Amino acid sequence: MKNSFLLLATELHRHYERLLDSSQNLLLLGIRLVWGIQFAQTGWGKWHDIPKVTGFFTDIGIPFPMLNAQVVATTELMGGIFLILGLLSRLTPVPLIIAMVVAYLTTEQEALHAVLMGDLDPFLTAAPFLFLFSSLLILVFGPGKISLDHLLRKFFLPSKNTTPRAQA
Repeated sequence: MKNSFLLLATELHRHYERLLDSSQNLLLLGIRLVWGIQFAQTGWGKWHDIPKVTGFFTDIGIPFPMLNAQVVATTELMGGIFLILGLLSRLTPVPLIIAMVVAYLTTEQEALHAVLMGDLDPFLTAAPFLFLFSSLLILVFGPGKISLDHLLRKFFLPSKNTTPRAQA
């Protein structure tokens, strides 16, 4: 009786883990779509008001404000599109993360100071946080199987399980 209960519990746990494992790809797709769209919209908005972004960058002391406004707008727009598609997903988050770190350093200094004082709330509620967090998730976990990266890898990289055919 004790043995059969243990076997049943083990089997149920195995099914539970499979269910959760299969949902990873959907979660990663959801993160990529939601935050990719957010990044793309933000970049698009910056491109459509570059003078305003340049003025803001000038006001907060960012060097070469016009160039940096264009770089940030392009990074967010193209990075967002690449996240949506799941393309170059282990590279795309890097410039997005850099942009969010710069955003913290230039516009969210109080949040950074609060972290040093032991208060995480201002850091976690600052505008760049979810952008930064989603970028870190995709950088570390990849895009999942519902992505162009996975599709391209499947068609252009040889499978690990196949052995080369002998030359005739």
